[in-house]
Amino acid sequence: MPQGLPRKIRIAFIVQVALASLAIVLGVFLVSVVIKQSLINTALQEEAAHYWDLYGASEAQPPPNTYNMRGYLVLRGRSNLLLPENLRTLKPGFHELKDDDLLVLVDEKPAGRLYLVFLRSQAARLAFYFGTLPIILTLITIYFVSWLTYRASKRLISPVTWLARQVTQWDPRHPDVSMLAPDRLPPDVQGEARQLASALHGLAHRVSAHVARERDFTRDASHELRTPLTVIRVASDMAMAEESSPRVARSLQRIQRAGRDMEAVIDAFLILARENEVEPQSEDFELADIVLDEADNARALLVGKHVDLEVTCNAKPRLHAPPRVMQVVISNLLRNACSYTDRGRIDVILEQDRVIVRDTGIGMSGDSMARAFEPFYRADPSRPQGTGLGLSIVRRLCDRFGWKIELESTMGAGTTATIRFA
Repeated sequence: MPQGLPRKIRIAFIVQVALASLAIVLGVFLVSVVIKQSLINTALQEEAAHYWDLYGASEAQPPPNTYNMRGYLVLRGRSNLLLPENLRTLKPGFHELKDDDLLVLVDEKPAGRLYLVFLRSQAARLAFYFGTLPIILTLITIYFVSWLTYRASKRLISPVTWLARQVTQWDPRHPDVSMLAPDRLPPDVQGEARQLASALHGLAHRVSAHVARERDFTRDASHELRTPLTVIRVASDMAMAEESSPRVARSLQRIQRAGRDMEAVIDAFLILARENEVEPQSEDFELADIVLDEADNARALLVGKHVDLEVTCNAKPRLHAPPRVMQVVISNLLRNACSYTDRGRIDVILEQDRVIVRDTGIGMSGDSMARAFEPFYRADPSRPQGTGLGLSIVRRLCDRFGWKIELESTMGAGTTATIRFA
C-alpha cells in the first residue's frame, strides 16, 4: 500500500523530526550569538562595575587578569601607550575585533578608562559547552524518542495493515477468506482489529454466497425464460404456415415480433448480469437493418396517433457487438419516443458514428433530465405506458460496450437521444 497508513505515519514522524531539527539548529545559532554578544557583554560590564567599586576602596587595586580575561587601566591624563596597539583607538563601549579574535569592553569613569579584553575563542568554547552541547544532546534525545514512538506506532497499526493487505489481495469473484478465519489470525491481531477481521470474514462469506446465487440465477433464468419463448416461436411459425385471415396473420406477426423482442431483452439482461471480464458473443452486423426493423415495430405503437415516424440513413455503419443488445437499445429509445409523443413526428437519423432519435413530444425539465437514467423514474407518471427502466437499461448497456448516450430536451418541444459509437 504505497499510500497506506504506515507510510503516512512515517512521513509524519520525518516531518516532525525535520521541524524539530530546524528549530534546534536555529536555537544553536541564536544561543551562540547571545552567548558571544549579550552574555559576554553583560559579564564584562558587571566585572567593570565590580572593579570600579574595588578601585574606589583602594586605588592600588590592579585591573582584572584571569585565564579568560585581561584588564588594562588608563588613568585620566595619562598616556595610553601602555595599551596594546589595537586597543588604543577604541571608544567607550563594546567592541568585537574579529581580526584579533577579541571581545573588548571600554568603560570610562571620571578616574579613567578600563579596558576589559575577552578572547573570542573562549566565548566560542563557552557557547559550545553551555549552548551547543546541551542542544545537541537534546536533539539526539528527540531523535531517539521519535524513533521509539514510530516503532510503537508501527506495531499498533500493523494489524490494520495486515488486514488491508489481505483484503487487497481478494478476487472480487472468489474472495479467499481462509486467512481471516479466527484460528489463522496472527497473534498481534487483537481487540478491535480482531473484531474487524471477524466482520470481514463474515462479509466475504456472504459475498461469495451472493455471487454464487447470482451465477445460478443467471443460468437458471436463461434456461427457464428461453423455453416458453421457443414454444411460442415454434407455435406461431406453424400457425403462420397455415392459411388464415389477414387479421389472424397480423396477430401472429405481432406475437413473433414480441417473442424476438423478449429474447433480445433476455440476452441484454444476461449480458448485464455477467462479469465484465466475460466477453459476450459478438458479431459484425449492419446497424441500418436493426434500426429499420425496430422502426417497423414501433409504428404499431403509433396507431391512432397523429405522429409520423421516419428513418433517414445518411450512412450504413457496421458494428461489432451482440446485435440483440443494439436491438434493445434502439427499441427502448423508440418506445420512449412513441409513449411521450402525441402529435408531430419521430425522426431516426443514422450517421457513420451515431444514431439519433428525435421526437416532438412533451420533453423534459432540468430536474427530469438529471434523473432520466435512474431506474423506475418516469418524467410523466400519469401516462400508463412504461415502467421507467428503459433509459436505465440503455445507459448500462452503452457503458458495457463503450458507447455514449446523450440526451437533449426542451419542455414541451421534444427530446433528442444520441448514441455515439466512436
